[in-house]
Amino acid sequence: TGEHVDLVPVLDVLSGGRRPRVLVPGAPRLADTILVNGNVVTVDDAQPRARAVAIAGGRILVVGTDAEVRAHETAATRVIDLGGRTVVPGLADNHFHSVGGGAGVDLSGARTLAEVLSAIAATVREAAPGAVVVTNSDWHEAQLAEQRLPLRRDLDAVAPDHPVVVVRGGHEYVLNSAGLARWGITAETPVPAAGEISRYDDGSLNGELIDAAKNLVSLDPPLPRGVETRIADQLAEHARLHAAGLTSIRHPGAAPDQYELLAELKRRGELRIRVNFLFRARGTRTAEELGALVDAWPAAQDEGDEWLRVGGVKLGVDGGFEGGWMREPYAEPFGRAGTFHGLQTMSADRFTMAVSELNRRGWRVATHAVGDAAIDQVLTGYEAVNAGGSIGRRRWTIEHGFIVAADQLARIRELGLVLSAQHHLYVAGPSLEQYWGRARAERVTPVRTYLDHGIAVSLGSDSPVVPFPPLRVLYHFATRDTIAGGVFGPDERISREEALRALTLGNAWLTFEEDLKGSLTAGKLADLVVLSHDILTCSDEELRHARVSMTMVGGEIVYEAAVD
Repeated sequence: TGEHVDLVPVLDVLSGGRRPRVLVPGAPRLADTILVNGNVVTVDDAQPRARAVAIAGGRILVVGTDAEVRAHETAATRVIDLGGRTVVPGLADNHFHSVGGGAGVDLSGARTLAEVLSAIAATVREAAPGAVVVTNSDWHEAQLAEQRLPLRRDLDAVAPDHPVVVVRGGHEYVLNSAGLARWGITAETPVPAAGEISRYDDGSLNGELIDAAKNLVSLDPPLPRGVETRIADQLAEHARLHAAGLTSIRHPGAAPDQYELLAELKRRGELRIRVNFLFRARGTRTAEELGALVDAWPAAQDEGDEWLRVGGVKLGVDGGFEGGWMREPYAEPFGRAGTFHGLQTMSADRFTMAVSELNRRGWRVATHAVGDAAIDQVLTGYEAVNAGGSIGRRRWTIEHGFIVAADQLARIRELGLVLSAQHHLYVAGPSLEQYWGRARAERVTPVRTYLDHGIAVSLGSDSPVVPFPPLRVLYHFATRDTIAGGVFGPDERISREEALRALTLGNAWLTFEEDLKGSLTAGKLADLVVLSHDILTCSDEELRHARVSMTMVGGEIVYEAAVD
């Protein structure tokens, strides 16, 4: 129906209210698996710590002492001695696209501009004359010692004749001179609405194309792959997620064919990670066009089960790192003399039309909004819909929420929105300082502020824009440390307990599954992770290097680290 009864108030879930521990009616009393001699962090304040867990039928049977758990042991029970290791609920990622890498020159491991150019040069040497060379998107210039992009003249030095397209994240391309020539982009090319064509200080093009300006480049689509190849790739990706401790992910705006692929995995019994799936609505300008798009999707709002469920629709109203729409102008990028406020990628009227039509059809909405001006637009549109009392209990979301204004916090809370936050600052801190100035960069993704104002928060990565391991997400929000820029905004640190809660129960709340998963509580799904360290008490350095020893989904071991 799209309507839900909130059994537990949001602040109770996210701040640790006490809840009764109830076994699933009719659940077997004998355990399939027990884990003993451990340090069990439950994320359930009715019983914050324990020593052991019993599992039966894919659910948690008992959480308690070794003796309490062993009372459910039989000769057939699998017994796992944890040897004092820490167990936490299965970790989740609220904004996961893919693991990264993919086709093209791999720049994910580059740490200097020279390494970027060397990788491109190696591909150019092997390419046919005139062939287009494209990189993958799994990197950011802030990971480089120089903390800047490779621009046109840099690329020309290693690729004078081959068109090169450096793909950075989901919002930016950088081309060399041959690439600009191939697609006819010159200094006279009009800048598209909701886009930017960047220049050197002398006024010449530096090759950088942002958001809508990317549409000036037409890359060949990847070669079609058969279903079996795509399934094999998907299973390999899920194996990497399990190794990082992920048991649930939320796909924020993917294509219908991706949903159908996951549905096929589920039909075959091969889906071993829980997926909340949001469709992407883009390119529609009228309610009729939007309705036709929605009608063509292969599943409806809330359709599915604990393995694969439709969570809603993803929209977007501004750019990314280099295009977040701000009330105040950027520090001074793009030669705009303090007049650049970022990019509005969807008009206010069109956005309000879209959310109104989606709400009328029973869909839940999640909207990408980076800057405070973008959040203004989202709140105005959401409030227009909520005037009919429609969304207050349906947990619509703001995706990212990098920069929030003080006067927006009460509005967010009053709408009952969930803030879907990611650790972009961890990778991009120095770049965000360059774009927006140090004061604003210090405030990027202010989770402490959101929590202090009673706003529900979940955490994730935005992989491949930012690396996906959830322990790194926890490390960043607890320390505010970054890869190359040191600590940004220490006042926005949250406790490790709060970060773990947002990665587990907070994500379950986001998807209306707080009674199904997110804590180690009797009756919930037996999704859990065994860790090398107690992540709540170890040093920051140990936390940075903490590893996953084992991951279980539904009581099944889906990852186990090799013994050192």
